[in-house]
Amino acid sequence: MIDFSLPSELVQLKERTESFIRDVVIPYEGDEREGAHGPADELKRELMAKARDAGLLSPHVGEEWGGLGLNTREMAVVFEAAGYSLLGPQALNCAAPDEGNMHLLEVVASDEQKEQWLRPLAAGDIRSCFSMTEPRGGAGSDPNMLAATARQDGNHWVINGDKWFITGFDGAKLNIVMARTSDRIEGGKGATMFLVDNDDPNIERIRVQDTLESSFAGGHCEIRFNDVRVTADQVLGEIGEGYKYAQVRLAPARLTHCMRWLGAARRAHDIATAYAIEREAFGKPLVEHEGVGFMLADNEIDIYTSRLAIWQTAWLLDQGEQARQESSMSKVHCAEAAFRIVDRCMQILGGMGITTDTLMERLWREIRPFRIYDGPSEVHRWAIAKRVASRARKARAAS
Repeated sequence: MIDFSLPSELVQLKERTESFIRDVVIPYEGDEREGAHGPADELKRELMAKARDAGLLSPHVGEEWGGLGLNTREMAVVFEAAGYSLLGPQALNCAAPDEGNMHLLEVVASDEQKEQWLRPLAAGDIRSCFSMTEPRGGAGSDPNMLAATARQDGNHWVINGDKWFITGFDGAKLNIVMARTSDRIEGGKGATMFLVDNDDPNIERIRVQDTLESSFAGGHCEIRFNDVRVTADQVLGEIGEGYKYAQVRLAPARLTHCMRWLGAARRAHDIATAYAIEREAFGKPLVEHEGVGFMLADNEIDIYTSRLAIWQTAWLLDQGEQARQESSMSKVHCAEAAFRIVDRCMQILGGMGITTDTLMERLWREIRPFRIYDGPSEVHRWAIAKRVASRARKARAAS
């Protein structure tokens, strides 16, 4: 049975996080060290130092590696609170891609690899990136199209290939690289993950990609691996099992994105609500006009249902379930609900909503891409439908 009540310790942590975001982080919004390709590392380190002093750094990482050791259900509460500011996840060191990479390392990496990479990541001493998406017919929504290769050469592997939309590449120390290690990809096998030092001179940065949003430290880059040599002890997990480990990372990471963006959507809703009760038109506050009031009501519904979807999926993950169907449904619902919320809020603000006078236009830009990354809505719907059909066929065969 799912218990939606929050224990007192979690309530206190939620309140501490909310206070930290309101009193410490939000005053940094608009800092000149925020640029078109995300907050500068100097700003991120400054914010993380304050989160460390507040006892809020890396809430998702196990205590033995320097975090707070929260489970997924507890993370849902804290990550939503952090997401209320676009700088909040950066401050708490729970932003993508680092958060997902830390989870992957904690589950899959050897103790030596955890000491080398997970501990400094949890401390905020380094950043990381995850290199899987590829251009020009390579892996994207269909990961089986993986084109980058890793060829064994004695005790080494030699990696070649192009990647793009590699979030956080600029300034990252660790690069988790997915490459094909078999001639064919069959049965989910044939790809391997490697832990690569991003300072390797044979990793070529082709360009920084200009995108709609600007909240991820290090931006997004197109890169190329030119005979990058790594040793056998840089293999993450087992050879050929990269797709299995990708699910370890991606399913929970979809949900943590939902948590953070729900917080951002609540911020938009609060801005629009404050405006609607103060701004008057045709003799009464905007909120008393049904056209506006109903939009705020729909926001409340989307926030409520998104939170329920996140919490229920988080609970399943904490029970050891893979929750692939629930993860996909939550991702689609939350990504689309969050955009509906911020789009309504922009409409409520009218002309002001498309200016930089408030945070609204930026929230609109930041939230819109969530319907694309971590699996487009269409791909998740396709996967959901396949499971529906499989379940129906099994039921028919059993009857």
